[in-house]
Amino acid sequence: MDDVLQKAQALITGYDEELAQELPEGAEIFDAHVHLGHDIDGFVGLYDDLERINDRYGISRCFMFCMDEQDRHPAFRAANNRTLEHARRSGGRLIPFVRLDLAEAPIEEATRCLDAGARGIKLHPRAQRFLLNDERLAPVFELAAERRVPILIHGGRGLPPIADHLARLVERYPAAQLIIAHAGIADLAELAGRFGGKAGVFFDTSVWSPIDLLSLFHLVSPEQVVYASDYPYGQQPSSLLIAIRTAKLAGFEDESLRGMLSGNASRIADGEEPLEPSPPRGGGTFSQPMAFARIHQYLSMATPLLWTRQADTIGVLGLALNACADRDGHAEERERIRELIEAARELWRVLPELDDETEQRVVSRTTFRLVHLADILAVTSGA
Repeated sequence: MDDVLQKAQALITGYDEELAQELPEGAEIFDAHVHLGHDIDGFVGLYDDLERINDRYGISRCFMFCMDEQDRHPAFRAANNRTLEHARRSGGRLIPFVRLDLAEAPIEEATRCLDAGARGIKLHPRAQRFLLNDERLAPVFELAAERRVPILIHGGRGLPPIADHLARLVERYPAAQLIIAHAGIADLAELAGRFGGKAGVFFDTSVWSPIDLLSLFHLVSPEQVVYASDYPYGQQPSSLLIAIRTAKLAGFEDESLRGMLSGNASRIADGEEPLEPSPPRGGGTFSQPMAFARIHQYLSMATPLLWTRQADTIGVLGLALNACADRDGHAEERERIRELIEAARELWRVLPELDDETEQRVVSRTTFRLVHLADILAVTSGA
């Protein structure tokens, strides 16, 4: 198993060179969404690991907050204290956000942490089980507006439509800048319809599917997009590659790429006024060779199996490999995708043999990273 794992990890590392070629020359990178801590779902974000990643990929600053911690009661107080300590230890690289539970003294905890150096607020309606019409949200937005700090809110899976109620809060408290995480995929079309072109409302890029980002880019301004990894859930180099390759495909020029990678988040962090939004990029239709569409379909089917650590009993990676054999004039791209999928299949076959929880997590995560890289190439190659 060790040889298979090392081979897979070396293949992933090889895409660092690809990333270096995709980045605009001298580009600064600001990661607007990272976690440190121990989540109740078993994921762990470690300070030293994040700093190693930041050093390796040239990430200058991050918006950082805790996870849905095992000791989250009461009020995330202990976890928020650790967040503040991580920020102090980083010397300014990690910018702390206070995470709130609306059921446990949110205004008191937010005020305490903002007074102690926090520079933003994190809300997670799915994890903390509240809706966006909750009357307890208004005082949080009021405090954010008063203290001129941004709110970052989960906008990913596991939510009902959120655009209507969120728009009412933004209209009522316009001084509170808002970052909608995960490209707002929970309610993307409605969120983009309400906030597209609205200065001070941003969407972060931390999603799995490149199609989601392409959809976002044709609905909102480049000045409203901030790069984000969602570490430790999102990993490098995939996180940067998916953002950059889709943005280029959508028609972002270097200036817009630099804004997405750093400039827009830097303005938020530095308390500057947001830029006036320009027109969205890209279009409402997406065309690609049939082979790549088939590969994307099968890799999308593999993803939930990997997330739940199930075996590939359906044989979706085999189907994806068969699609790589299509003769469509894109042999070089298909060969690179095939290499990633073959490594993923070889590693995935080991998973049922593992009894150790830590080994299972490492193998399933590494397999997912290979599949994710393959899917990014499949969607953005030849389009």
